[in-house]
Amino acid sequence: MAVIEVERLHKRYGDEVAVHDVSFEVERGEIFGVLGPNGAGKTTTVECLSGLRRRDGGRVSVLGLDPVTERDALRQVLGVQLQHSALPERLRVREALELYASFYRRPADIDGLLTRLGLTEKAGAAYKRLSGGQQQRLAIALAMVGSPQVVVLDELTTGLDPHARRATWELVEQVRDAGVTVLLVTHFMEEAERLCDRVALIDAGRVVAVDTPAGLAARAGREQRMRFRPSEPLADAELLALAEVTRVLHHGPQLEVVGTGNLVHAVTSLLARRQIIAGDLRVEQATLDDAFVSLTHATTSGATS
Repeated sequence: MAVIEVERLHKRYGDEVAVHDVSFEVERGEIFGVLGPNGAGKTTTVECLSGLRRRDGGRVSVLGLDPVTERDALRQVLGVQLQHSALPERLRVREALELYASFYRRPADIDGLLTRLGLTEKAGAAYKRLSGGQQQRLAIALAMVGSPQVVVLDELTTGLDPHARRATWELVEQVRDAGVTVLLVTHFMEEAERLCDRVALIDAGRVVAVDTPAGLAARAGREQRMRFRPSEPLADAELLALAEVTRVLHHGPQLEVVGTGNLVHAVTSLLARRQIIAGDLRVEQATLDDAFVSLTHATTSGATS
């Protein structure tokens, strides 16, 4: 069941079109990613569906509510963490949660949120004393304090070190496991691959693809490669007889098998039947980063971070 429906969304700022004809649906209980290069229209899209900006065209529904005409009702069931959000430096963690909780009819238990997000020891700390990772934990807590059914997280891990980023990913998964549908805006390929059930890839204000991360990666059309050292001799002809294999290369005692489709399964099944062990196995497959480069106007993977 779709809890978010975006149909032909259009938004402009003066003569500049930020979002043009964007359409996608988000199903209940999934982590849905909105992915694209900087300036693609990702944030404008989620601001329109969150009721923070008025759309110029199209239809948007969140839990059956129109973000423009039913904004007050939407705020009671939707939690939002924005890309550029900050709190007063002296505001303490518990004070922030109590303030935000006062906006809702059925707020979550604050002590429970502090415990779940690892902020109990920081409840009395001022915002400016928190680390980047702790500030992001608080941002998630503020998005969750209204007991929402849907939560929007915009560029959640930008600026975090790898340890804090991975810890934040675990929190996002906990939010989903609690029954909340998550709309995640990101330009980190690894983040989308790790967290998202499906992804809408947006470029220049348009949706260019909606698929699972694996499905998008497959669209990149990049060949897959398996490199390994067989424990027993294996004739090239046996490998080339597999429909998925296009060629076999030799690097001393190692074999490199190149192909498409479900190459890994086909080759490993052959090895299992022949009782051959693949030593030093390495697999190179198309990634979401490859799909990003091939499906958008980005010219290098470096443009994604």
